Amino acid sequence: MPDAPHELTIRPLAGPEELALFRRLSYVLDHELADDLGSGRRRPEWMWVALRGERVVARIAWWSPDGKVPLLLDFFDLDDTLPEPERGEVGLRLLETASAAVVPAGGPRPEYGRFVPSDWREDAVARDVVEARVRVMERAGARMLVERLRLEWRAGTPVPADSGRLRFRPVAGREDLLALMTPVMEGTLDAHGRQDLASGLSARRAAEKHYDEELANYTTPREWWRIAELPDGEPVGFVIPARNNYNPIIAYIGVLPARRGHGHIDELLAEGTRVLAGQDGVERIRAATDLGNVPMARSFERLGYVNFERAFDMVWD
Repeated sequence: MPDAPHELTIRPLAGPEELALFRRLSYVLDHELADDLGSGRRRPEWMWVALRGERVVARIAWWSPDGKVPLLLDFFDLDDTLPEPERGEVGLRLLETASAAVVPAGGPRPEYGRFVPSDWREDAVARDVVEARVRVMERAGARMLVERLRLEWRAGTPVPADSGRLRFRPVAGREDLLALMTPVMEGTLDAHGRQDLASGLSARRAAEKHYDEELANYTTPREWWRIAELPDGEPVGFVIPARNNYNPIIAYIGVLPARRGHGHIDELLAEGTRVLAGQDGVERIRAATDLGNVPMARSFERLGYVNFERAFDMVWD
């Protein structure tokens, strides 16, 4: 008779020394795990596995910029050799058990984000992997918020010279930038911004939230941030070149509603790219835009950015 299957054990890692156990399943961010643990962006008690005997059949982990409160659920992997419905049941048990222990009681569940191949819909294997995880999240009450293009400028790609149509100056301070971010929120194509507005936030409050929760946390020089103006001083938009914990990035870019449709997005993106490409040792610049933000995606394409991957974000309402 075949051996009876092992009972499912669900538990957090005992410590960093169990990282090899966590890595028995794979994902594109595996190479960042050791440094994240060392820097405190991850904690062993935020990294969980589901085991059948010694076999890892699922894993899950959360991330935070400071290690205080889990901000993002960014690892959720299943043993894709398991048949359905077993694969989904294992994943759901792990998700619910770990979430109950990791997410602060009464607080919102962190957003779930995953990087996926650009052609995941056309590749049957990749599609099965993606859809299996989405099904588990949906059973737990999550919904798809947005699919995004992940983009990359690579060293050696030409960057257009400044055309002279716009004047660029550094951002003078928080209020200087918020005065432009607020009108940019109106009519935004960004799904996260639209979600903030739909939740009842005013455009001003949504802009403040974006600034305080993301932009203010970048430690790279604020002198990199640029506001674009016409020769007469009328503002056109802004671009925020920065560096996160992993890469130089175009963190945010916006054109004021009254100035849209005049090609200024290309000039803003080129300026941000010039700022970052001019720093020592920059081999690549990363950026992302929502799949539905066609004007922004086309601007990245014109500037030579390559769509190397996609990502999706799911949220709990």
